[in-house]
Amino acid sequence: MPPEHNGNQASELADWRDHTRVFLQPIAAPSVLGLFGFASATFMVAAYLAGWYGGKATPEFLFPFAATFGGLAQFMAGMWAFRARDTLATAMHGMWGAFWIAFGILFLLVATGAITPPTGTWPELGYWFLTLGAITAAGAIASLAESIGLTAVLTPLSVGSILLAVYYLIGGTGWEHTAGWVLIASAICAFYTATAMMLKSTFGRVVLPLGEPRREANIPGERFTRVIEYEHGEPGVKQGQ
Repeated sequence: MPPEHNGNQASELADWRDHTRVFLQPIAAPSVLGLFGFASATFMVAAYLAGWYGGKATPEFLFPFAATFGGLAQFMAGMWAFRARDTLATAMHGMWGAFWIAFGILFLLVATGAITPPTGTWPELGYWFLTLGAITAAGAIASLAESIGLTAVLTPLSVGSILLAVYYLIGGTGWEHTAGWVLIASAICAFYTATAMMLKSTFGRVVLPLGEPRREANIPGERFTRVIEYEHGEPGVKQGQ
């Protein structure tokens, strides 16, 4: 390549840099809302499944909160995660948010007498939990690239979903209670992860470690770096949360 061509290219690049302005639209970490919504809805329903409280009418009292906080709020967090270019959060929050909305609608129909749930096994719901468990397992594998905190949320969530699928497909109180306990573990991990992300944002430094790949992101008191990243040739655009 002729030297004069290199010079023209460098001059053109310098001209672009001198005349380019980047306007950033700040986005708060949507997974904080999504994880808190998920943790609350999952804990309440899982505690019922584990036999901690409630009776036959309990789902009718749970569905408004599950549908709004666990469903609507989490689904919106998934759509905001799309704006933050976080593929994993978009998929997980979007999927589970949609599920909780559907859960709320289902038990609203039960509460109003529009439908009657089957006695014994419930294979339709069982196969839904099979698909939820499989997709969540894929998300748990993907989360290894982001943080151990997310992996700790998604792994028991996947296992608990499969256990619930078995319960709805073949019955057995033992399967139901075991699934409830496993899902409670996922809810606790979600609460920890959301709290860690919120504290990191408000304090501007790591307070609770999440096992992220970057070493500085796991040392309490350490300021997290790379606030502005340069991904895919788009200067000033931050990818992820």
